[in-house]
Amino acid sequence: MATNNKAAAPGLERGLGLKEAVALNMIEIVGIGPFVVSSLVIRAMGGPQALIAWLAGALLATLDGFVWSELGAAMPKAGGTYVFLREAYGPAKWGRLMSFLFVWQTLVQAPLSIASASIGFAKYAGYLHPLSPLQAKAISGSLVVFIAFLLYRRITTIGKISVLLWIGVVGTMVWLIWGGMRHFDAKIAFDFPPDAFHLSWIWFAGLGSAMVNTIYSYWGYYNICHLGGEIKDPERNIPRGIFLSILGITILYLAMQTSILGVVPWREAQNSDFIASLFVERLYGYAAARVVTGMILWIAVASAFSVLLGASRVPYSAALDGNFFRVFARVHPKKHFPHISLLFLAGLGIIFSISLKLKQAIAGILAMRLLVQFIGQAVGVMLLRRRRGAERLPFKMWLYPLPAVLTMIGWAWLFWQTGATRKWGLAEIALGALAFLIRAREVRQWPFGNSHPAVDR
Repeated sequence: MATNNKAAAPGLERGLGLKEAVALNMIEIVGIGPFVVSSLVIRAMGGPQALIAWLAGALLATLDGFVWSELGAAMPKAGGTYVFLREAYGPAKWGRLMSFLFVWQTLVQAPLSIASASIGFAKYAGYLHPLSPLQAKAISGSLVVFIAFLLYRRITTIGKISVLLWIGVVGTMVWLIWGGMRHFDAKIAFDFPPDAFHLSWIWFAGLGSAMVNTIYSYWGYYNICHLGGEIKDPERNIPRGIFLSILGITILYLAMQTSILGVVPWREAQNSDFIASLFVERLYGYAAARVVTGMILWIAVASAFSVLLGASRVPYSAALDGNFFRVFARVHPKKHFPHISLLFLAGLGIIFSISLKLKQAIAGILAMRLLVQFIGQAVGVMLLRRRRGAERLPFKMWLYPLPAVLTMIGWAWLFWQTGATRKWGLAEIALGALAFLIRAREVRQWPFGNSHPAVDR
């Protein structure tokens, strides 16, 4: 495999440094997630011990960060997981299937992720002005159009926009944390119910349900891997960007959740649709609550911006390999980004944002991604080491293979916790495998014809 990390993929430019990498990761991680799922996490855990679910999500994200860092530093190319799965499982045979399945699921889960941000945007906008169902759908769909407009430009400009969005994201969270610290009441924050730490199967079932929401709120620490072909000095900046993002977000999440619990009693917070706005209203009044609601809407825009940016590089990378429709390989002649891929995913995001509910979108995202992408990569990093050895890797995970093994166990447990939605995840994989076989038969590729590896771009 060619590993010329200095050169970008054809038509792309390496215009993102560490600062932009961390910003892009963090704005995708935060998003609308912690503001719409906080009440769900408190309800699932039944008290302030909900903080355990946020800690557990951070731990799982950190373990998985080692997998992404090792693969991302070794193969810094557009498409991220697509390239990782192709090379780890072997580009001549099984790697073709695994990478195809990832592109297949990206066409669904990426628009679902964009839709979850836009639906959350419309939901929180309801605090400023009550919205009818039709108005909420119109707002969520229009937001996706606006995001596509923002992204329709060169990557260097995108980097500057990402830093601006990041400032708004971090500033909002710091404001919430500062307000909570100044008015913190430990009696309210740590008002644990009698069975708060009774470690029964019911307690762990509640933890699993809560973690489905917290891990959704941490996802995004890997976004720069999908932009690997546009990252400067990727062997250093990709691992650094991943771990700095996880560390920064973990500190902000724990501080913010603790601050909220120290002002709004958990029995009230668990039933609030606008928990952050309620928190600020309790501290400073309704006018300030409207301001923070506006900043949370800013955060939702930032999240969808980062998701669509990273996801648009996946069909592009696959099309370069000849493993997807060639039209997705087109790069804008002046702005140098995969514009067809971007517009296609944005179009699906609009459809999902006006047809689904937030809870459906979140559960669907997890059920579709965990098996092929996250567990698939954890297995893949071990396969890659066995075939090629560790000496060529720019970054090596600590205590190998423990992080990868623990990651697989954690993702498998969370997949089970998605409940009835997991059947749709399995069905999506089955349909993807069928589509792969039909296509392979038509073009006479493995397992029906030649098994030459795809061209490494």
